Amino acid sequence: MTNSTIDKARDLIRNKPYLAWSTKNYSELSPQGILESIISYGDWSDFMSITKLFGMDQSVRLFEEIKNKRRSNLRTQTANYFTKYFEKHAQRDTL
Repeated sequence: MTNSTIDKARDLIRNKPYLAWSTKNYSELSPQGILESIISYGDWSDFMSITKLFGMDQSVRLFEEIKNKRRSNLRTQTANYFTKYFEKHAQRDTL
């Protein structure tokens, strides 16, 4: 993932501060943090924007990292929904 892509993703969060309400330091947000914020607090258009920006394969990888953390902030229902979504829509054979 390029720095330009990450900067564009940070701009998406910066323009919608309710997505990452716990910080004002948007320039330090990681790709995982951005995706987690959008999955947790965004709407469908936010999610589609970030998957278009990151690409489906990268979004799947980031989601798996988020979901498999020792302490995930995703609600169980949210993690389940996006697991099923990525299983259906990702081009990868395994998740």
